[in-house]
Amino acid sequence: MSRSQTRTLIDDPLGGTVRRTVLPSGLCVVTESIPAMRSASLGAWVGVGARDEAPELSGASHFLEHLLFKGTAKRSAAEISEAVEAVGGESNAYTARDHTCFYERVLADDLPLALDVLGDAVSSSLIADKDVEIERGVILEEIAASADEPAEVVHELFNRAVFGDGPMGRDIAGTAQSVRAITPEQIRDFYHRHYLPSNLVVCVAGGVDHDEVLKLVRDCFAPLPSGAQAPPERRRDALPERPELLSVEREDTEQAHLVVGCRTMSRKDERTYALGVLNNVLGGGMSSRLFQAIREERGLAYTVSSSTSYFGSTGSFSVYAGCGPDNAREVRDLVVAELARVVADGITEEELHRGKKMYQVGVIMAMEDSSSRMDWLGRDELLYGELMSVDEDLARNEAVTMDAVRAVAADILSQPMTTAAVGPFDRGAFE
Repeated sequence: MSRSQTRTLIDDPLGGTVRRTVLPSGLCVVTESIPAMRSASLGAWVGVGARDEAPELSGASHFLEHLLFKGTAKRSAAEISEAVEAVGGESNAYTARDHTCFYERVLADDLPLALDVLGDAVSSSLIADKDVEIERGVILEEIAASADEPAEVVHELFNRAVFGDGPMGRDIAGTAQSVRAITPEQIRDFYHRHYLPSNLVVCVAGGVDHDEVLKLVRDCFAPLPSGAQAPPERRRDALPERPELLSVEREDTEQAHLVVGCRTMSRKDERTYALGVLNNVLGGGMSSRLFQAIREERGLAYTVSSSTSYFGSTGSFSVYAGCGPDNAREVRDLVVAELARVVADGITEEELHRGKKMYQVGVIMAMEDSSSRMDWLGRDELLYGELMSVDEDLARNEAVTMDAVRAVAADILSQPMTTAAVGPFDRGAFE
């Protein structure tokens, strides 16, 4: 019989002790024990998301996110929510393109209860026909609500333009058509194919003990299939050869919503650190170039910011702005011009320092919260396949040079930029 394998990965006197155990079934358990904390955050991270869905199953991962709270043989939907809230805790979940996460936050003393509720929901969901129909209606309302939010619609337009009509470009929640068509049997089959111990990571951070967590996880997640099974093969990030450069949806809104950006690299590319610094310089705060040029100097927009997203084999850089419809073309052109300027001229030493510092302070402040620490563990283990200490991460950020920023700007931001827009205009406003 194979045995559990436990390793101490990080032992930081200023932080916590990170330990990792892989059970015989393949279920991975990662904890960070921080004696000074009186709270505990726990999450079940599943290696399945929107990118893993066939077209006819678009929205299945998100559907399951809803359904796993709807009841087990042990608890009804009301009892699942009441159990955690009765001790003042919080519970929720989210679906992403490459994973699904179910998480809770409680006092450390209530960890046994929280793990029991979490394990029960994730490993023993009934996915009853009646619950599927109830949540189908809820999800259709959620999709309709998103369609009424132009700031959300414009990001979906951008994703589809950049990543195409495949899984990477589709809405995570699916479409109204796909959600109406999916059957309870299809959802149950999707659940049993993907919710395997080998495709699951349980993370706990806070005032906890690894051995105690391990014992609780063995019991609470016991209903999962026994025996080691290989995780399902992930779908490739199929992308069009060239992104679409302009996508416009006409809506009679008071404000125009713009996203300008391009594809980048995968999450495991070392250049993400240099692009992160550049992102902070361009749109990371009120001192950023785009904020100053568009809002402070010209008063053309209330909101303007930039962001990065990374996936298995690709990623994106994007700038979002909300402005008056009459200013949309000018704002778009200013964004493109600022990106071109940083490609041509690079950034200053002061900007390099500020871009690094913004990242470092954000990481350090986040690490004072058990939820952020649990999130760090889950992402590293499930998505990166390695656990990196905060100090190592900060050191990689600090090692970014002017040359590295200039190189990543030339490589990424010299591409033709995709523009997505929602507002009271047609494509001609930008062509």
